[in-house]
Amino acid sequence: MTAHPSAGFDDTVHQHVRLAILTVLAVAGRADFTYLRDKLGVTDGNLGRHLDVLYEAGYVEIVKTFEGRRTRTWVSITRSGRRALKKHIAALRQMIDPVPES
Repeated sequence: MTAHPSAGFDDTVHQHVRLAILTVLAVAGRADFTYLRDKLGVTDGNLGRHLDVLYEAGYVEIVKTFEGRRTRTWVSITRSGRRALKKHIAALRQMIDPVPES
């Protein structure tokens, strides 16, 4: 018996905010914290926690720079993050492709 496609989900990626972060980064390459926060409509604390989870999994890299006296946090997707996202999207497609549109 073949496992259901959801067995291929990565629980770290599957949470909707983390999935959104990775998809934005996959397209943009990198983004700063403020851009991600505003694009995704989340709070600083919420975004920070999700970035921590992705960082701990090795899916994003976080670099802090200084512009004048202000800190700017840049986030980029890693190779592992791209692989995890690609695998997760493949599992999602496999699960939803058989669903009729009507």
